[in-house]
Amino acid sequence: MAITPADDYLIHQTPYTVDRVFTSDRNFYDRYFFNGYSPDASVYFGVAMGQYPNLGVTDAAFSIVVDGRQRVVRASKRLGPDRMAAAVGPIAVEVLRPLHDLRVTVAPNPYGIEADLVFHARSLPVEEPHFFRMAGNVPVMDYTRMTQHGGWSGTIRVDGREFTLDPASWWGSRDHSWGIRPVGGRDLRGAPPRQPPQFFWNWAPLNFPDLCTLYTVSESADGARWHQSGVILTPYPDAAMTEAAVDYRLTFKSGTRWLQSAVITLAPANGDPLEITFEPLYPFLMKGLGYGEPAWGHGMWVGEDAVDGTEYILSQEQPLQNLHVQQVSRVRAGSREGLGVFELIVLGPHAPTGFKDLLDPAP
Repeated sequence: MAITPADDYLIHQTPYTVDRVFTSDRNFYDRYFFNGYSPDASVYFGVAMGQYPNLGVTDAAFSIVVDGRQRVVRASKRLGPDRMAAAVGPIAVEVLRPLHDLRVTVAPNPYGIEADLVFHARSLPVEEPHFFRMAGNVPVMDYTRMTQHGGWSGTIRVDGREFTLDPASWWGSRDHSWGIRPVGGRDLRGAPPRQPPQFFWNWAPLNFPDLCTLYTVSESADGARWHQSGVILTPYPDAAMTEAAVDYRLTFKSGTRWLQSAVITLAPANGDPLEITFEPLYPFLMKGLGYGEPAWGHGMWVGEDAVDGTEYILSQEQPLQNLHVQQVSRVRAGSREGLGVFELIVLGPHAPTGFKDLLDPAP
């Protein structure tokens, strides 16, 4: 343990210094995620930064889709004691005004991606219901997530091509989650095999001109829901939040587990249900931010001060080898038109959508 700058704030949750977390579980993490999209949805970017105190690793990635190519710059290093040092390689996150404005920068690097951006909150932050899931008698998820909608200002450069972002039209969302979920320390040699893999995950933060919505559903193989949340938000300056019951109708593209179309329903206790239809445009591969990436997965040690980049040609990627995606989508709710993502993982059987095996595709 060591005294760090964070220890000067009245924020302690344990008898220890802030660099030490409450649990020895190696899968403890603390993580930022951001996304954003141009008004015509032709450009999409995602950002992630995570700390893994019990693994001693921190990592980050910035990934952007332009003209059907998903470009990535990513970095990883030893965490060190200062948990407030939110910078890894060329990528940094700075909290300018908590719960309102955060800055994301990507310094010049060999992979042709640079950025200087500020996320401006459009909505109140939403604390989603706590995530808790067991595999047999072993907790594998025990975490909290906050999600917020916003607009972006600043610039992004890709190989010298510059995009200027206006928060009135370049929208997106962010989340901040922390707790326990499988990350770089998931390989427990000698442990007995757990139950066969199964994960059904939906998460959709959406932006419309006059409102924002959030929908999330996680279900077991038989369709029993172990997590769900729905929220309808009025943007600032008259920010308000209304909770809603949720449901879905999903149609999958033949030969894949990606969406062809989707309809979700947000039903507040008082008032009419809000039905939202999705027109998926293209996928954003979450492996570009480290999710499931075999060498650059979350919390994996790849060396001191490592920086790397890669590129995916989306038309050449195989859907059944990329189950975790955010499908960038036009959305409609009555006469409203907006943009957002439908984040999706369908692994293993799931009775409500007709999947029976580990990776059988839609007919």
